Amino acid sequence: MGKAEHNKQQKRDSLLESAFSLFIDNGFNKTSISDIVNHAGVAKGTFYLYFKDKYDIRNHLIAHKANQVFRFAYNELSVHPEISQFEDQVMFMIDHILDQLANNLNLVKLIAKHLSWGFFKNSLYFTPNDDQLSVYEIYEDLLKHAEYSYRSPELMMYTIIELISGTSYNAILYQQPVPLDELKPHLYETVRGVFRQYRET
Repeated sequence: MGKAEHNKQQKRDSLLESAFSLFIDNGFNKTSISDIVNHAGVAKGTFYLYFKDKYDIRNHLIAHKANQVFRFAYNELSVHPEISQFEDQVMFMIDHILDQLANNLNLVKLIAKHLSWGFFKNSLYFTPNDDQLSVYEIYEDLLKHAEYSYRSPELMMYTIIELISGTSYNAILYQQPVPLDELKPHLYETVRGVFRQYRET
């Protein structure tokens, strides 16, 4: 990445982080584009080089944060070569992602309405820069080396994402119906069942 591209990336990231901070502190509806650019220390015209409006930056922010969470889990997986089976790799990343969310309640609150297939889908093709694989490309690569073949692998992942998001949100934020650590064994057993259901025989 050249210096000019690096500077553009820094400005874009600064706007995203500014929006994240203000959305958390003031709420989405009470945050204006002027607030975001002032907080980021950039000109208002710079905002429109990257985003169409406030809704657009929110959508990009969701994808950006989702990608960060997934990539952090994937990078952690890469230092565990002993986890070589596809299903075990996905389970490792699920566990890592849930722990990240449990340690960042502001992020969970921001994506409360997106903590579902949208959370995954928005980041599928998002790449911070050209030299990194997208989430979808990483998922495809893991599938290529899987012990089993799976019918409808995207539908399988949709089912898993919806299952996890639907059951973990209240456990993370409110410890309801049980705290996350107590929920995990039951949740992971069910996810393993989804894998078995989608395996091709």
